Amino acid sequence: MQKPHILIVEDEDVTRFNLRSLFEAEGYQVSEAVDGESMENALQKYTINLVVMDINLPGKNGLLLARELKQNRELGLIFLTGRDNDVDKILGLEIGADDYLTKPFNPRELTIRARNILSRLVQTKTETTTAVIRFNQWSVDGNSRKLTSPTGEIIPIPRGEYRALRLLVDNVGQIVTRQQLIKEMTGRELRENDRTVDVTIRRLRKHFESDENSVELINTIHGEGYRFVGDIEN
Repeated sequence: MQKPHILIVEDEDVTRFNLRSLFEAEGYQVSEAVDGESMENALQKYTINLVVMDINLPGKNGLLLARELKQNRELGLIFLTGRDNDVDKILGLEIGADDYLTKPFNPRELTIRARNILSRLVQTKTETTTAVIRFNQWSVDGNSRKLTSPTGEIIPIPRGEYRALRLLVDNVGQIVTRQQLIKEMTGRELRENDRTVDVTIRRLRKHFESDENSVELINTIHGEGYRFVGDIEN
């Protein structure tokens, strides 16, 4: 079985060397890039499973690169950056990043998060979810992870959004806790001040609540979690 391949996108030499040594010690294949151009070259040359990327890069910054990356490829993405403000974290998660860590970081924590993301990618590829779920004139296809709106608009959604929506729909009318959602989306436990679930729910709501006539499909249960209240079609 081929080892997972990790691409490190980092322009600081020492950090890039340390990350390479860390992941190679865990048994992964590792490639390096210092900017968007060298990242694209590596993506064309190799089958990359996970990108670990800084935000502060020469040329296009990591947020812009990540937006292009997630639109065109099916892979994992971790931001590893010195920028620890909430705006960057929320933007990173909204773009579709699987995780966001700030420097300085705990090497063991990074490898665990990387392993969880890679395991989830393998699980997603082996899932045989063929059913199309329909609710309130919307539908979501589990194979392509695409939403189809009542007007026929097709909206690709990231893996995390799909897994959150599927968990909510499978438990229609019931409260799904933020802990359950983060576990389903990322495979990890909920951390203090973690906004991943809230950002994901907000993105889902934007799809469903695009005009003033939209019906609320996801309720917030304050202090507990969220509840899907749409009408599932058989």
